[in-house]
Amino acid sequence: MACGGERVRCSLAVFRRVHPWFAAYGFIVLLVSFLGLPPIVLVKAVFASIPVMLVLRYAFMRLTDSVHTKSHVLVLGAGDKAAHLEALAQRGRETRFRIKGFIPMEDKDLAVESAKVTMMPENLGQYVVDNSVDEVVVALEERRGTLPLEKLIDARLNGAKVTEYQSFCEQAEGHIDLKALRPSWFFESAGFRSGALHQVMKRSIDIGLSLILLVFTLPLLILTAIAVKLDSPGAVFYTQERVGLGGRPFTLIKFRSMRNDAEQSNAPQWARKQDARVTRVGRVIRKTRIDEIPQIFNVLRGDMSFVGPRPERPFFVTQLAQQIPFYQERHRVRPGITGWAQLNYPYGASEEDARKKLEYDLYYIKHFSIIFDLSIALQTVRVILWADGAR
Repeated sequence: MACGGERVRCSLAVFRRVHPWFAAYGFIVLLVSFLGLPPIVLVKAVFASIPVMLVLRYAFMRLTDSVHTKSHVLVLGAGDKAAHLEALAQRGRETRFRIKGFIPMEDKDLAVESAKVTMMPENLGQYVVDNSVDEVVVALEERRGTLPLEKLIDARLNGAKVTEYQSFCEQAEGHIDLKALRPSWFFESAGFRSGALHQVMKRSIDIGLSLILLVFTLPLLILTAIAVKLDSPGAVFYTQERVGLGGRPFTLIKFRSMRNDAEQSNAPQWARKQDARVTRVGRVIRKTRIDEIPQIFNVLRGDMSFVGPRPERPFFVTQLAQQIPFYQERHRVRPGITGWAQLNYPYGASEEDARKKLEYDLYYIKHFSIIFDLSIALQTVRVILWADGAR
């Protein structure tokens, strides 16, 4: 018992000295030592687990690739929208559906594979049963006067889900198709359920995470500030006006990663790949996302959240709002340090990039939940470790 007590005291002493990330490892070592497992048992367990994990992974991948686990879809239409669905279905393991056929409803040239084209059956309800169709997707270029309502009702009552093209693509791709977006989408489709309770929980999590992150990164913040100051003349922090919740401006704080004269012309500029304005220290802190850490002060002040659309500068917001429909809707929520668009699309540096990122931002706003936020936060760790998309 004395030996065991000494072991506990030593282990606790080590815990206080090592980096918090190693605390879990230390606990496991402590637990194993209490169990008294011989080292050879642990070695055998490790080597035995490797082939088991490989077999389980192979079985899982085969199962997810199986046609039987994919939804069977019948597409109403054979134009450009149907062709887009056809392309989505050919993404391999990424896609979770298989197209059973296309039913042309308009007097236009076919844009899909002719072998999969079939004429509208007399009884669509019976057709979906006979062909094991799980979902009918309405992908017509022009719905007015061509939508077979009675047949779709029959299909729905026979167990097939009937989905509009926009909603189906939204779920399949994880973003909104701006080209097909109509104003009615905002009130016709499900989602946008961000109540007061969700907002209170989100704000509480933001404050808690900010304080924890501030404590654990304080030594890193001090070292980075010294490095920035020694590397090039100018301020340690870079402040810039951005547009936040409700279109209100706020001052964003980052570590300075560019030369002090980066915008001598006083005209805002998009960040560029291999930007010559970036300093030596700036390249490192941008790749590792260390330059973003001071934004936790923006989170604590309530200007930002951990997860949300990235805030843009007023100059670009005015410009983009004139060119991109629904661009101002991204200001319905607090901007974030990270977000759904940052995970799924490279660093934006043009109007077209802003358009694509808006598709992900609108998807996030519609499907917001605390679980979704936590998922984005965890995936951001992967982005930081592999430095994806940094400039």
